[in-house]
Amino acid sequence: MQALADIYRIDQFNDTFALGHYARVMDAVDKRTNTPVAFKVMRPEHLSADGEMRWEYRAFANETDLLARMAGSSQIINLLDCGYVSTRNEAPSDGDIESYGLDIDAFARAMPDFAERHWRPYLALENLPRTQNLLYLMKPNQAGMRWRLPTEEGLSLALQFAEFLRDAHARRIVYLDHKLEHVYWDGLFLRIIDLNSSRLLESYSAGDDDGYFCLDIHNLCVGVLYPIFTGLSPLKTPLRAQPGAHSVVEDRYKEVTSLDFNVEPTLSQALQDLLQRGAEMGIRSASEFIRGLQEVALLHGWDFEEQLSDAANRSARAQMREGLKRMRRGQADLREARDLLLDAAIHDGITEDMQAEFRRLVKLINEMLNKRVIP
Repeated sequence: MQALADIYRIDQFNDTFALGHYARVMDAVDKRTNTPVAFKVMRPEHLSADGEMRWEYRAFANETDLLARMAGSSQIINLLDCGYVSTRNEAPSDGDIESYGLDIDAFARAMPDFAERHWRPYLALENLPRTQNLLYLMKPNQAGMRWRLPTEEGLSLALQFAEFLRDAHARRIVYLDHKLEHVYWDGLFLRIIDLNSSRLLESYSAGDDDGYFCLDIHNLCVGVLYPIFTGLSPLKTPLRAQPGAHSVVEDRYKEVTSLDFNVEPTLSQALQDLLQRGAEMGIRSASEFIRGLQEVALLHGWDFEEQLSDAANRSARAQMREGLKRMRRGQADLREARDLLLDAAIHDGITEDMQAEFRRLVKLINEMLNKRVIP
């Protein structure tokens, strides 16, 4: 073992917008490779006095196993290291560390010993930017405000998520824990985090366990796709982080079998119907869901190997994609302009007249960003 400070430089928490049940997550740097990582460590309150491994402790071994099984997926976050730390401070900055790298079998075998010694498990993961997290992007900052993804982007995200589920289900893995804080989106590519509540159906029986695959699609339609297309929570509450304890994951959306699209009546009726069918547990497999998404996408100018959209829709979609790209670039430019003005406004010695002008411009930029088209 080594001193934690010799292996990792631990920086600030990066999970404050969506605190998890199992762990805290910090920005960190692996000094061995000078690589930025997300350092995920079990919350100290889940340590038991007698060294018993509670579910939260064992969830770390479950997550490393599932991450390894899904390592070929382009959507899932990458595991970089796993191990144990001795410090009981919520933010570990001192104490010792035992790093197992990517030897997840050794990590799992060592778990009972480290639990008895009251060390906490950690994972070092690929660090995704907070500015791509959909809860962070879509959570309104004032009453009456909501954003939604453009249908073009939402369909792309939905297809990528469905393909991830098809791949996972083929490996007998159900994701289950669908919520915006687990979804990262840059306008083109989907990334997914947190498999600690996901499940491997070890003794899978065709027919008996297919209900879990159906539940996974239900949770995707209700917990992720409905919010991204409407800007609203299916639970009829403001968008906010959802509880993550193992006991609530499967039942989080259990009562949601009907989706209200009245707030977004311009959303494609075909898409509304598909998501409603998912909410009713009427889609039995990820492949079936993908086919349904492709049928909707054809109406929006998409092409697929088996079927092509017509030339007019295809051309219009190309212009749509270019327009969305420029809108994203414009919003990024506005944020950079605002930051420049904010930095200039704090210069020592500038006149009150200049400060007033900076405040006016920043206020107007913020109003524009609050009315932005894309989260």
